[in-house]
Amino acid sequence: MQQLAAKISLETIVRNAQLVKKRAGVPLLAVVKDDAYGHGAEKVACALAQEAEMFAVSTVREGTALRIAGVDRQILVFTPPLCAEEVLLGGAHGLTFTLSSPASLRLLADGGEGLSAHIAVNTGMNRYGFRPEAVKGACREAKRRGINVTGAYSHFYAPQNGEAREAQYLAFLQAAEEVKKQFPEAVLHLSATGGILAGEKYNFDLVRSGIALYGYLPEGFSGLPVRPAAKLYATVSHRGKPFGGGVGYAQAEREYSSLYTLRVGYGDGLFRMGGDFLGKLCMDACVREGDAPLGRRMRVLRDLPAYAMAHGTTPYEVLVHVLRFVDKYYV
Repeated sequence: MQQLAAKISLETIVRNAQLVKKRAGVPLLAVVKDDAYGHGAEKVACALAQEAEMFAVSTVREGTALRIAGVDRQILVFTPPLCAEEVLLGGAHGLTFTLSSPASLRLLADGGEGLSAHIAVNTGMNRYGFRPEAVKGACREAKRRGINVTGAYSHFYAPQNGEAREAQYLAFLQAAEEVKKQFPEAVLHLSATGGILAGEKYNFDLVRSGIALYGYLPEGFSGLPVRPAAKLYATVSHRGKPFGGGVGYAQAEREYSSLYTLRVGYGDGLFRMGGDFLGKLCMDACVREGDAPLGRRMRVLRDLPAYAMAHGTTPYEVLVHVLRFVDKYYV
């Protein structure tokens, strides 16, 4: 009862996925990397089995865990392979690799014929991928070495910036033409949630949605009525009338008639200040004004976007950090 807990609505995640698909008008590649942004990748992927055409994860280990959980859809691994062992493990579980450099091409070629990959195109984010002018040669070499390129993708680094978005779109079109020449059946995907909301022309054959599935939209976007899937709760561990002049690790700004303590703090992944708490959080406790029964679970961080903004970050970071520490209950 003392652990920070999250109630996670799989029904809400399914509904959010349906909203994304309706808006995009093309199949969904559901992003469940980093434990589905903390929501539980295996549970989320199984819940989305009828909604998602494919899934995407960060690592071979994550993809393998989905296979063990019974997920039989295609699974794209975003991080390119870094060693032969990853190629062997991913190939054994039928994962789809990211082909992003001559080094990853060599690893996949050495792993045996028939391995599946999506080629990543660096259109300006400079994270992974071949530069557009290198895609033609990469595709020819992949075909020669027996790698089955089943898709190509890139990623907007600032989807809310129209000029930057358009430049990336045009660079991706150039690369996509070369991919299709060598692999006509390859599926193309450029848009994550921000791209989906930026315009239909960016959607291609698939869209990759992550944050919208869990109830939030990227900075600069609105208009898609997704709902948060996770609600956080902490347990009341003390109650009473205050004494002296402090409230947590801070001077009280005024007098309080009653206070109660929640068993949650920065040791549970929260920031030390902010949110619906008073003063500065302790490592394992924080203080609120009012009264509540000992042992009751109280909801915390109701306004996650405001909490994230106050700390110069996004709901993405808060979710993956805080949900990592919680007991999850699926409803």
